[in-house]
Amino acid sequence: MRNTLVFSGTSCPALSGKICENLGLSPASADLSQFSNGETSVRILTSVREKDVFVVQSGSPKINDTIMELLIMISACKGGSANKVTAVLPYFPYSRQSKKKSHRGAITARMLANLMHVAGVKHVITIDLHASQMQGFFKCPVDNLHAEPLIARWIRMNVSNWKEAVVVSKNAGGTKRVTSLADALKLNFGIVTTDRKRAGANMTVSMIMNHLDGFDRPAPLTNGNNAQPMPSAEAEASQSQDADSTPPRSSRVIADAQGSPRRSNGPPLMRTRTVQAPTPASPIDELNEEESQNFNDVRAQVVTHGRLVQGHIVPDDYPSANQSDAGGEGSQQSEKTEADDPMAMSHASSYFAPEPHALGGSGDADVSSDEEDDKLKDPSMEHMITLVGDVKNRPVFIVDDMIDKPGSWIAAAETVVKRGHANKVYCMATHGVFGGDCLEQLQACECIDQIIVTNSFPISEDKAKNTSKLVILDLSFLLSEAIRRNHYGESISPLFQHIAD
Repeated sequence: MRNTLVFSGTSCPALSGKICENLGLSPASADLSQFSNGETSVRILTSVREKDVFVVQSGSPKINDTIMELLIMISACKGGSANKVTAVLPYFPYSRQSKKKSHRGAITARMLANLMHVAGVKHVITIDLHASQMQGFFKCPVDNLHAEPLIARWIRMNVSNWKEAVVVSKNAGGTKRVTSLADALKLNFGIVTTDRKRAGANMTVSMIMNHLDGFDRPAPLTNGNNAQPMPSAEAEASQSQDADSTPPRSSRVIADAQGSPRRSNGPPLMRTRTVQAPTPASPIDELNEEESQNFNDVRAQVVTHGRLVQGHIVPDDYPSANQSDAGGEGSQQSEKTEADDPMAMSHASSYFAPEPHALGGSGDADVSSDEEDDKLKDPSMEHMITLVGDVKNRPVFIVDDMIDKPGSWIAAAETVVKRGHANKVYCMATHGVFGGDCLEQLQACECIDQIIVTNSFPISEDKAKNTSKLVILDLSFLLSEAIRRNHYGESISPLFQHIAD
């Protein structure tokens, strides 16, 4: 490759060396250092005039130093009259901050894209952005490659019974990624969702949930001494006939002066029931009814529930958070007091409307892995975890884009093993960030058999040697081919295809 230079940052020198080796090049010379006060210093030691320059820099534990180093290298090459500067970022920093999650929050990923544009970047190559819509933050072309073909190839070559496996998402936000891998391998998929378990239900809660169960046919509501009895069968039949002959009313519900819900136009809410006159059954109908009792073509959905305390699956008879804190008769008394507490009754009324969102609406800003794990570790809060899908006696592939904190991964693995009775669990992700002692906790989890990540994020050799479950896939061939095709102006579409072995 003539007139091509590949510069390596300090975040991933091993990956950059493999990329240059695949391309038949030597890493271009550059002096990267820091002053005594922490400022980053960059000196380009080779001519870049009219050259096609690629700067390979990924995220690292020292993320802010890595970003400044990348920006200064781009600016230095642009100032040296480089023909084109392409940033190769296997793991894009700050990719989890791609949307506002509060009124005074910042879209940091967009700010980083603007900084790279000001520095002089003309093209960006990255792998598995946390949110694919981030490509719109840039004012230059972005090639968002995928590690899915590489992961699928490893599955076909290393898992003997992979055709019986189930691909599982550990949260609702990763379903698109999971279904893509499941479709590529022609496998079934499932999902694990976690929700905070609410306090003990009281009469108000059950009444409101009964009301919401049939919104067009709500249950009768009481207000003090003015109770509305259930209508008789004749009254119900007459009401149903009147309802058929009159145009439908609006289903909008508002509250009166006492706080009880009623329709905005019309009489108070009452439960109605449609009564149909019996029709004589023909012999053919009787035969079809008899067959329908023996055969049913509706596929049964397997839904498994479990209790989650401090991020781990517990038995059904495990004491709740209130009982474990108070204990004995005091816990029962506290539950009774909570059921009779007016504040608890007021809290139950929140079922009439969705819970408020951080942005003031029903936005789709999902919680990050850090927030999710912090909530799971809270000892005063119990969660209910739900597994949708049949994983019994099957291997399970839990897939996401990155592994940062271990809480949600361990909870999902324990759910599919202890509740779903899966026989093997593989945790798979593109970026192995492994913050804190994440890798050690995943290694110690008995329900996890293997951890599969790529080398997009640098992992120290000591950690890799001490973790027997860890498997690191090499991205150098994918990135080197993307660089080659980008230099010669070829299409990169073949890099997204699954090639059978």
